[in-house]
Amino acid sequence: MKKTTPCLPLFLLVLAGMTILAGCRGQEQMPMAAPGPVEVDVHIVTTEPVNLSVELPGRTAAYRIAEVRPQVSGIVQKRLFTEGSEVQAGELLYQIDPATYQASLDSAKAALARAEAREHSARLKAERYRNLVRTKAVSEQDQIEMEAAWKEAEADVAAARAALDNARILLDFTEITAPITGRIGKSMVSEGALVTAQQTSALAVIQQLDPLFVDVNQSSTELLRLRREIAAGQPEGEDYPRSEVTVLLDDGSTHDQTGLLEFSDVTVNQSTGTVTLRAIVANPRQKLLPGMFVRARIAKGSLPDAVLIPAAAISRTNKGEAMVMVVDEQSLVATRMIEVGQSFGERTLITTGLNAGDRVIVAGLQKIRPGVPVTAAALTPPEPEQAAGATPVTPSATE
Repeated sequence: MKKTTPCLPLFLLVLAGMTILAGCRGQEQMPMAAPGPVEVDVHIVTTEPVNLSVELPGRTAAYRIAEVRPQVSGIVQKRLFTEGSEVQAGELLYQIDPATYQASLDSAKAALARAEAREHSARLKAERYRNLVRTKAVSEQDQIEMEAAWKEAEADVAAARAALDNARILLDFTEITAPITGRIGKSMVSEGALVTAQQTSALAVIQQLDPLFVDVNQSSTELLRLRREIAAGQPEGEDYPRSEVTVLLDDGSTHDQTGLLEFSDVTVNQSTGTVTLRAIVANPRQKLLPGMFVRARIAKGSLPDAVLIPAAAISRTNKGEAMVMVVDEQSLVATRMIEVGQSFGERTLITTGLNAGDRVIVAGLQKIRPGVPVTAAALTPPEPEQAAGATPVTPSATE
C-alpha cells in the first residue's frame, strides 16, 4: 500500500495539464469578433459666394503737407493762430514787422511819380520837335535825340513801376498766410524772433488730414498677381485696377470710411523687393493721424461658389502637402489631397480637391486610417463669418 501512494499526485497533475491544453485548443478554434465602425464627425461640403481680400500692413500719410517759411527777413510781431487748430488757406499766421518794407514801398511810389513826370515832359518835347522839324526850326538830329529821350523816360517809368510792384510784394510777404487748408502743428518761433528769407527751418507745418493717404508695401511678385485678381473684376476700359480699401486700426477696430486704391509706385525697392501701394481714404472726423500703423484690407474680387471647410480638418503630409480625410460612398475612410487658399475665422478656403457634397472628417481623426469603415455624423454648419482675407456675401449681393 505504501508503494502506490506517490503515483496519485502525478496522475492528477497530468490530468490537469491535459484539461488546460484542451481548453486552449478550444479557444484557438473560436473565431475573433470583427470590430464595429468608428464614429466620426463630418462636415458636408457646400459652396457659397465670398468676397476675397488681402490685408497688408501700412502707415498713414497726410494728403498734403506745407511747410510755412518766411519770404522776407524781419522780427516776428505776432503769431495769430492756435497750435493744433484747423486753419484755412489764406489765413494770417504770422506778422513780421512791416516798417522798413512800408518805407521801401513809399520810396518806390515816389520814384515812379518822378519817372512819370520826366516821361510826361519828354513826351511833350518830342511832340513839339515833330512840328518844328517840319518848318526846319530844329534839325532832324535834334528831333531824333528828343524821341530817344522820350523812349528812355518811358523805360524809366516801367522800371519804377516794377520796383513799386516788388516793394508791394515784399510788404505783403510780411504777412505770412496759410498756403493750404489743414491742421497746423506747433510753432517753431514766438513773438520777437528774428526770421530770415529762405531759411531752412520751417516756422510751422500744415497737414491736410481729410482725405488721408494709406501707404502699404507689397512684394513685386505678389503685386503682379494682386493686379491680375483685381483687374479680373474691373469693367473693361479701366487703365489701372481700382479696388476698395478698408482700414483696420491698431486696436482692432475698423475705420468708418472705405477708401480706394489709387496709386502704385513705378519702382521696385531693390533692397526689399517691394512696391509701395497708396490708397486714399476719407477722414472727416480726423480719426486717423499721419504716421499711424494700420492694416489695409484690399478687395480682390469675389468667388460665386467658394468651398470653405473647418481648418481643424486639414492636415499635412511629410512633404508639407495639404490633405483631408473623407468618407466615401461605401462609408470607408479615404485620403484626399487639396490646395488651400486664404483663411478667415475658423474656416479655410479650398481652391482644388473638394466638391459640394463631399463628407470631410473633422473629429475622430486619431481613431481612423484609410480604408476603415466609419459611421458619419454630420455637424451643424457654422454661420458665415467675416474675417481677414475673405468676407462671405449674401446671394442678393451678387445679383
